[in-house]
Amino acid sequence: MQTARIFTNGNSQAVRLPKEYRFQDDEVIIKKVGGVVMLIPKRYSAADLAALLDEIGQPDIERDSLQDQQERDFT
Repeated sequence: MQTARIFTNGNSQAVRLPKEYRFQDDEVIIKKVGGVVMLIPKRYSAADLAALLDEIGQPDIERDSLQDQQERDFT
């Protein structure tokens, strides 16, 4: 899995995308589902976006939050 850097630009937060993830468009649609933020080229229609969201499905928030927890021994 590849990562990207997050930085602050004025009062906004920005993500520096690796070269292979560059968009050909000037604008993207931003969609947040649970804790996942998606960037979708604006040229896609509402039907394309709905199909994409159906394909991705809802994130399993409970499963994801359990994976982040660490077992600790406070004895």
